[in-house]
Amino acid sequence: MSRIGKKPVEIPKGVEVKIDKNIITAKGPKGNLSLEIHPRIKVVLEDGKIVLKRPTDEKQDKALHGTMRSLISNMIEGVSKGYEKVLEIFGVGYRAQLQGNRLIFSLGYSHPVEFQLPDGIKATVDQKQTTITLSSADKHLLGQIAANIRALRPPDPYKGKGIRYADEHLKLKPGKAGKR
Repeated sequence: MSRIGKKPVEIPKGVEVKIDKNIITAKGPKGNLSLEIHPRIKVVLEDGKIVLKRPTDEKQDKALHGTMRSLISNMIEGVSKGYEKVLEIFGVGYRAQLQGNRLIFSLGYSHPVEFQLPDGIKATVDQKQTTITLSSADKHLLGQIAANIRALRPPDPYKGKGIRYADEHLKLKPGKAGKR
């Protein structure tokens, strides 16, 4: 049995869940999300909990069982609490500005870099313009957008300059030894 798939998903107060054929929709204080369920997995709403069932004990069904349960759990948590990622910018003159739903970066290139935020992602930039906080109800979208922003200027392995996650630790490489 899939250990994760067996566990029912609790529905917190303030979250409304609807199951229509193979689409599950969650509505909460942080937004609305929907997910298409794989046809081999059955989703049932039982007294305030979402229970997932699979037809067989084949390897693929076990994998789908756990995956669908995790996706539904992330969706429920997203619409009730939301998710947040923090990015930090390191480097002299490197900074970010927020204009509407666009982030404008100064990252040492000859031009400013503009990044358009999609619907469902909210960003805030701190006073020093070196910390960006992204928040969303959709965990997958938030992670992808944070990765795309980090890819604009990944951290340099020698000096550490660039954009990195707040909890990311870099092990800097030593430079050339030079002549002695």
